[in-house]
Amino acid sequence: MTTVTSPLAGRAIGLAAVPDPVFSGAMVGPGTAIDPVRAESEAVAPVDGVIVSLHPHAYVVVDAEGHGVLTHLGIDTVQLGGEGFELLVAKGDTVRRGQAVVRWNPADVEAAGKSPVCPVVALEATADALAEVREDGEVRTGDALFGWQ
Repeated sequence: MTTVTSPLAGRAIGLAAVPDPVFSGAMVGPGTAIDPVRAESEAVAPVDGVIVSLHPHAYVVVDAEGHGVLTHLGIDTVQLGGEGFELLVAKGDTVRRGQAVVRWNPADVEAAGKSPVCPVVALEATADALAEVREDGEVRTGDALFGWQ
């Protein structure tokens, strides 16, 4: 089983609470979401693997088992055109769990009128493939969010 850990610190709120129907309806895949601490921080890799997709507002890491984990930094943040996000790795890089991927400030995202809530999604998975999904409570960077069989 792959353990997916939190890419940032904040409060787990579950996908159903994400203010976007694509994520809240789990159309992208099952998982959870984090309402992040409002301070400049680094979003990190939630698993060991390869960065297969990298944008200022979102990235996907695929682990050795082929599991792709999407971390989406805020909602509708693609509309910010990369403003306020600093990429710390490149597409194709191999990363370790906990390695910094993007530097950003959720408070700046909120000030720009966007939600800073961050979905963490198991791509191409079914809900029953996940176990022990965190949907509430405070989380630190690196805390377990869910297991993926």
